[in-house]
Amino acid sequence: MTREIRYRLDTVFRYAILLFVGIIMVYPLFWMVGASFMTNSQIFSSVGFIPKDPTLSGYVKGYAGYEGMTLLYFMINTFKFVIPKVIFTVLSATVTAYGFARFNFGGKRFSFIVLLSTLFLPQVVLNVPQYILFDQLGWLDSYLPLIVPSMFAGDTYFVYMQIQFLRGIPKELEEAAEIDGCGIMQRLWYIIVPMLKPTIASCALFQFMWASNDFMGPLIYVNTVAKYPVSIFLRMSMDADVGFEWNRVLAMSLIAIIPSLVVFFAAQDSFVDGIAAGGVKG
Repeated sequence: MTREIRYRLDTVFRYAILLFVGIIMVYPLFWMVGASFMTNSQIFSSVGFIPKDPTLSGYVKGYAGYEGMTLLYFMINTFKFVIPKVIFTVLSATVTAYGFARFNFGGKRFSFIVLLSTLFLPQVVLNVPQYILFDQLGWLDSYLPLIVPSMFAGDTYFVYMQIQFLRGIPKELEEAAEIDGCGIMQRLWYIIVPMLKPTIASCALFQFMWASNDFMGPLIYVNTVAKYPVSIFLRMSMDADVGFEWNRVLAMSLIAIIPSLVVFFAAQDSFVDGIAAGGVKG
């Protein structure tokens, strides 16, 4: 067997394995789409995803919502805290990372160690003290507990990601800008931010998806049904009664993930570039 034939066989074998694994991973999503057009009896009688008698009742009943509040209403509630959270995360993480990567100040090393240590601290440990703090501030039953921490670089993972990328940017670029009369914020805005665009896009995309899918945060701090995001509304729909309609739940879930899918595919190139760049800089 020649080397060329062996290479082609290896290539075919690798692609066959990748195709097989890809089908296994994507099949649940295909099943979810197909099951949203089925009735309960069809869903539990077969593992196939092609409906025999398609029905739109799941989408019609799912969009109807709860007591006059449609599914779109709860999705808008989600974006009321997701969009500010994404904006403040990008701004605070960029400024904080720039300070750690470019400036020397007293206690910098200790502060950076504390920053990294918070990455290993489970959120469940912080739930009680944060709840007490926000209760004393009078922020319960609002979106402030979900938004305000992002204004102060509370999501340290994104700060670390930005720092790793900044370490690979030559300081000479900023020194040249400083000679031309640029101040600190001007250097950050005109020199650093344009070069950080891939990583900023990755941070924004990660935060958008995580915040949109967040269940525990709104569940702890939001008490009014009219303020519920779509994640809690979906769970509330499942608690309606014992014999709830699965096609309704699946239809609402599909509609709810559409914004995340649109944002992901729109920023896919920048997302990949940001992850790759952040992984090799150091």
